[in-house]
Amino acid sequence: MPEESVPRPTRRRTRTTTTTTIDTDRGVFMISVAAELAEMHPQTLRMYEARGLITPKRSPKNTRLYSQEDVDRLRRIQQMTADEGLNLAGVETVLELEAQLNRVRGELARMRERSAKLEQELLEEVDRVRRSMRAEIVPFGAYEPKGMTARPRRAAE
Repeated sequence: MPEESVPRPTRRRTRTTTTTTIDTDRGVFMISVAAELAEMHPQTLRMYEARGLITPKRSPKNTRLYSQEDVDRLRRIQQMTADEGLNLAGVETVLELEAQLNRVRGELARMRERSAKLEQELLEEVDRVRRSMRAEIVPFGAYEPKGMTARPRRAAE
C-alpha cells in the first residue's frame, strides 16, 4: 500500500542576532593575546609596564589583563618608536603631554560650561531688575520742555 504524502506544517525560523560590546577599558586580554594584537613580543609589554608606559589590570590571581585601550596605546607606542623614530623617553614625554593636554581641555570645557551658566544667571538677574524698576526708570530727555534742545556745555577756559 503506497503511503500518501501528508504535507508537514511549516515552521517559521527566526534568527536571533546577539551583539556584544566590550568596555574599552575593561581588561579582557591576557598578555599573549594583547601582544599578538599589538604585534609585539610579550616581553616588550612587560618592559613597557616596568617603565610605566602601560598599566594593565590584574585578575584576582594577579594575571595581567589588557583592555582594548591598552592595546591601542601599545600600537601608538609602536608607531612612535618605529615610524617616528622616538626613543622610549620621548614616548613617555609625548604621552605625558597628551595626558596633560586632555586634562586642560576637560578643565577648559568645565570653565566654559560654568561661564555660560553664570552669564545666563546674570542675564536673568538683569532682566529681573529691569522688570522691577520699569516704573521707576525714566527715558533720557523725557522731562525737557518741548521745542528746547539741550545746549552743549562749554569747555572751561
